[in-house]
Amino acid sequence: MSKTLISKELDSYTEEYTSAELPVLAALNRETNMKRGDCIMLSGHLQGAFLQMLSHMIKPKAILEIGTFTGYSAIALAQGLVTGGHLHTIEIDEELQWLSSRYFVEAGLANSITQHIGVAADVIPTIPGTFDLVFIDADKPAYELYFDLVFDRIPVGGYIVADNVLYDGEVILDPEEQSKNARAIHSFNQKVKGDPRVEHVLVPLRDGLMVVRKVRG
Repeated sequence: MSKTLISKELDSYTEEYTSAELPVLAALNRETNMKRGDCIMLSGHLQGAFLQMLSHMIKPKAILEIGTFTGYSAIALAQGLVTGGHLHTIEIDEELQWLSSRYFVEAGLANSITQHIGVAADVIPTIPGTFDLVFIDADKPAYELYFDLVFDRIPVGGYIVADNVLYDGEVILDPEEQSKNARAIHSFNQKVKGDPRVEHVLVPLRDGLMVVRKVRG
């Protein structure tokens, strides 16, 4: 997103007191910022460290990521996979694959990450198995659809994490002032809040992360 929700000074402070980026992530961060005009979409140091820590806590055997971009969050999430675990990541833009796949190799994760290129709603049903952790960071109007598509494939105790759930702060504006994406995100947040099958916390980190734990089927 285009804005930070805390001051640049506080943002710099939080990064200073967060573990340093893995060298491969720092390199990917630099290259993405050099070559991509939409580099703001990269998770970046602080959010990447949070996702990495969360994955280490969950210890997933299987992760699904919806929205690869250049692969930063996939590499961060894959750090917490148990031995033999696997991450599937879906990206609609095939032009991004050359960059993400190169960094998956550099990270030593080529055998632990499978990339899928295509429309996520079409790809998700083709991936077998269940997922201990699902990360949603793709087209905002489809967040509710993705939630529904993956919910029954997550065991009780599994997690869904959704990015951009504050959408540049637009979610607190009057509906007529919100963009289409912000309205979709607010609707998604309401859906999660009203779902008795989950526990959830909205973390105001970067552009907002909704962390959802499935507590019943």
